[in-house]
Amino acid sequence: MGDPAPAQSLRIVLDTGRYVVVDKPSGLLSVPGKGPEKADCVRARVAAMYPKASGPMTVHRLDQDTSGLIVVGLDADAQRAMSQVFEHRKVTKRYIAVVEGELAEHAGLIDLPLRIDWPNRPKHVVAEDGRASQTRYRVLGTESGNTRVEFTPLTGRGHQLRVHAADPRGLNAPILGDPLYGDTSKAPRLLLHAWSLEYADPFTGELRHVVSEPGF
Repeated sequence: MGDPAPAQSLRIVLDTGRYVVVDKPSGLLSVPGKGPEKADCVRARVAAMYPKASGPMTVHRLDQDTSGLIVVGLDADAQRAMSQVFEHRKVTKRYIAVVEGELAEHAGLIDLPLRIDWPNRPKHVVAEDGRASQTRYRVLGTESGNTRVEFTPLTGRGHQLRVHAADPRGLNAPILGDPLYGDTSKAPRLLLHAWSLEYADPFTGELRHVVSEPGF
């Protein structure tokens, strides 16, 4: 017998026939984890919704606690083409977050190299021997003493936005609800949402701008 179908579907934001852009809820894995209890994920749900889908499917990932836009290929060629868009940084990704406190600067560039914190995996840390990591940010407003921020990552490192927000050499302002770098008592979930993707469609050349507003 095969794996049981996922109990829930996903909101489809864009369906091109070759790939889809879906809205991942916070708490859902992007790809399967180890063990049957971690089989439910974006890839499995898309496969259930599109039974004719084939190939690796996975184009990129979001952290389990992060919500928002994620691209999934419906065939191997589409997966490969869209993966190249992300790997060659031909996509502009924007995120919305709410961080602790009020920021002194209203816009800027965070340039801090990151690597895995091996003794404390899956955490990442700022380190001189880390991989180059840059994030642009701008303040969108303040809310009850906290700050709504738009992040535009120029690189795609693990936990990049979360560490750049929390580290004293970055914003020194953890994202609300972050279980690894902040305080989970301050929000019911990680307040980080992948809200905008802009890229040229590799099949048509059309400029795509896909948006999903955050639920916080």
